Formats: sequence, structure tokens, C-alpha cells
Amino acid sequence: MDFFEEHPMTALLYRGHTYAAAPATPKACVELTYRREHYNTCRQELIGESRRTLTYRGVTYTK
Repeated sequence: MDFFEEHPMTALLYRGHTYAAAPATPKACVELTYRREHYNTCRQELIGESRRTLTYRGVTYTK
């Protein structure tokens, strides 16, 4: 079944024109609030919070 073989992408093309992929731009950290809970978009700052707890239907889970 040659149809399901994976073929690596050899060139970046869009409508027949080649292009170069740009490096990702760094984004600033943003603190978001949803239903009185605060969330931070930076994952590096969340690494220190490894002992998170979740309560679901009265049962507490610890990560």
C-alpha cells in the first residue's frame, strides 16, 4: 500500500512558490483570569508549581 507511506516534505511551497520558515517570535508572559482563577501563559514559571491539586466531585487528586 504505497498510498499510506509517509513522505518527508522536501521543500516549503505555497501555491507553487518556495518560502523559508521564519523562526518563532518570543511572546511576553501574560496572566489571565477566568472565573476568579489566575493562569500564566509562561510554562517556565509553572514548572515550580509541580504540586498542583484538583478536586473533582469531592475527590482530591494531586499531580
